[in-house]
Amino acid sequence: MTLDTFAQIGILIGIATVVSLVMRLLRQPLIVGHIITGFLVGRYALGLFQDMETLELFSQLGISFLLFTVGLSLNPKLFRDYGWVSIATGFGQVILTGGVGVALCMFLGFGWIASLYVGVALAFSSTVIVMKLLSDKGDLDKLYVKLSIGSLLLQDLIAIVLLFAIPFVSGAQGNGFDLVRMLALGICAGLAVFLFSHYVVRHLHTYLTRSHELLFLFAVSWGMGISALFSGIGFSLEGGALIAGVALSTIPSRREIAARLAPLRDFFIVLFFILLGARMVIENFSEVLIPALILSVFVLVGNPLLQLIVMGALGYRKKTGFQTGMMAAQISEFSLILVALGVSLNQIAPNILTMVTVVGLVTIFISSYLILHSDTIYKYLAPYLRIFERTDARERSLRKKSYSAILIGGGRIGFDFITLFKEQGLPFLVIEHDPEIIAQLVHDKVPHEFGDAGDPDFLDELNLGQASIVVSTVPELETNRMVLAGAKRDDKDPVVMLVAHRIDDALELYEAGADYVILPHFLGGSYATNLVHQFTEHASKLQTIREKHIAHLLARTARHQEHPDLNHSR
Repeated sequence: MTLDTFAQIGILIGIATVVSLVMRLLRQPLIVGHIITGFLVGRYALGLFQDMETLELFSQLGISFLLFTVGLSLNPKLFRDYGWVSIATGFGQVILTGGVGVALCMFLGFGWIASLYVGVALAFSSTVIVMKLLSDKGDLDKLYVKLSIGSLLLQDLIAIVLLFAIPFVSGAQGNGFDLVRMLALGICAGLAVFLFSHYVVRHLHTYLTRSHELLFLFAVSWGMGISALFSGIGFSLEGGALIAGVALSTIPSRREIAARLAPLRDFFIVLFFILLGARMVIENFSEVLIPALILSVFVLVGNPLLQLIVMGALGYRKKTGFQTGMMAAQISEFSLILVALGVSLNQIAPNILTMVTVVGLVTIFISSYLILHSDTIYKYLAPYLRIFERTDARERSLRKKSYSAILIGGGRIGFDFITLFKEQGLPFLVIEHDPEIIAQLVHDKVPHEFGDAGDPDFLDELNLGQASIVVSTVPELETNRMVLAGAKRDDKDPVVMLVAHRIDDALELYEAGADYVILPHFLGGSYATNLVHQFTEHASKLQTIREKHIAHLLARTARHQEHPDLNHSR
């Protein structure tokens, strides 16, 4: 009985869940489990999934969302500062790995054309796989990641150009003019995207952020639309999605967009890795196993070594070079496409594709461990890596600005905290979701981030525990629970002050570990009694306090703040 597509997807997700549970119990990378799931449902195992077109579409969505969210964390300034390093390492890997790979294949007895195809295929690393692993690891803000993203994308661009150029050179289709036209269209499209983002999207931002749903729909349509645009021109979905993200990386709501897209990204990217497993080719397996293992060792060891050499020559420290090298320890999905093209043009034998597929699976499996555990591996290898570091090695680190205080909510109550932090000279950051308050913060030049404190993914991005004091003026109990949990986890212990409108809520927050809970309606009476006490002892203070209060109220009025309607308060 043939199952419909919905039933097939349901079974697929069920198997993926079971395999993921097993991988989690064994403390293995989930990405390995997803590839195993793909093989299990593929034609060489259970054969449960036949609708590969649907799986292909879902995997493309996963790629788009993953690279789009990565792009949101990249500022164009990074490309200006580190772009030349990306170019050097990208071309260096392609030339050095490709050259050594060709020589190794010739040594193994392959013909000249087959060696050329395989050598070039070994030179490309997978942007999607690397970014997924680094996202799981939480290292997307590290220097070595910023350096490598440009290198990986340059390799993707080279691969795409080769995929277009080979049929032209072989006479199978088109001519050189088509290739030049594609590159020109790509450059024009990129400029158009950045100009539209700068001159149109930035002005629409305040309107878009008034609705969670509207902002989410805009982000999805923007990311998918730009990806489709570049795919239609002839470039990769990865490149288009990343450009879409970078184009929005300077708008205030970039963190919230990334947080809201995270569930979609994580679901669809799982299907990309399942597709990799489902497409495994194991025909003529025994004939190519030994060469495949030799080439896999070259990719797993040779690529990182070549990256270490290049990074060391550029003046980077050994740890940065090592971690950058770990990300080159697998081949790309473009490698398989390139070899498949050679087979379709009858330039190489089908068993070459089988061999490269085995290399891909082996290197993806093992590099998953290398990337996720690179810090631990480095501790053991550090003494032996000194030869790759110049004596005058220096590098600029990506310094993330740290804040002594984080204030969630810059409205009526938050205004007083902003004033206090300014008076005390504390480095502070305000988290706000109201576009009108954001506009006032911009006007007052107050450091801020646009985002919803009720979103756990957004709170993870903030790293609340790095501050010495966290204040939430948002009275929602559930939001304050998440703020408190985020600030106090991982053995961090900043002072956390929260706001509540009900005594029961305040007592619950105290029980959960809050340092102080503000109840505004009770706080006012307490403050007034203290004033009466001061006036009784020092009557001369009355005029000074009165004038300060008038100035304070005028400042609030200038910001269009008003006292809440007590008839509707809880």
